Amino acid sequence: MDNGWLNRSQFLLERTDLENLHLKVVDKLGFNPDIIILDPPRDGIHPKALPKILDFGAKKIVYISCKPTSFVRDLKIMEVAGYRMEKCVGVDMFPNTVNCETVCLLSKLSEAKNHISVKVDMDVTAAESKATYHEIQDWVQEKYGFHVSHLNIAKTKRKCGIIEWQNYNLPKSEESRSPETPEEKGEAIIEAFKAFQMIKP
Repeated sequence: MDNGWLNRSQFLLERTDLENLHLKVVDKLGFNPDIIILDPPRDGIHPKALPKILDFGAKKIVYISCKPTSFVRDLKIMEVAGYRMEKCVGVDMFPNTVNCETVCLLSKLSEAKNHISVKVDMDVTAAESKATYHEIQDWVQEKYGFHVSHLNIAKTKRKCGIIEWQNYNLPKSEESRSPETPEEKGEAIIEAFKAFQMIKP
């Protein structure tokens, strides 16, 4: 490994079963490491040490675990602190036994590559939120014994003035024609709308 690279990076290596000792190591560390390597005992990282370790805000954390349950417990806390798993691999250090080491690379979310923050506002009308297409299909099938298509439901929604999401079930072009919904199917769908309180009885 390039010594220059090592000099440019700072590491915290936590590899001890002595809880008090590794708490003191964390408390006395006089810098913020870029990378933290954790290799705790089977019980995982001491509950008092983990928040302090996460407060360093290291860009990368390598977690070496020999017990999946404690690893998962600690991982949940790390995710809340803004870390996401980039890579995880099992290493069979003990052949012919049930034990397996896990090595996981975590990155601070703001530092992770290809990360995009997205806010989604679902513009759903009150009627739209009452029942899904599948729920309406199942209701009609059970009550009337026949199948209605998504197109039948969409057309009947428009007929009843139920506003759908933009571009949902619209024809591919203005000139395209779609078959009309048979009267009995339309009436059954309207009854389903009433049953799901999407329209007034």
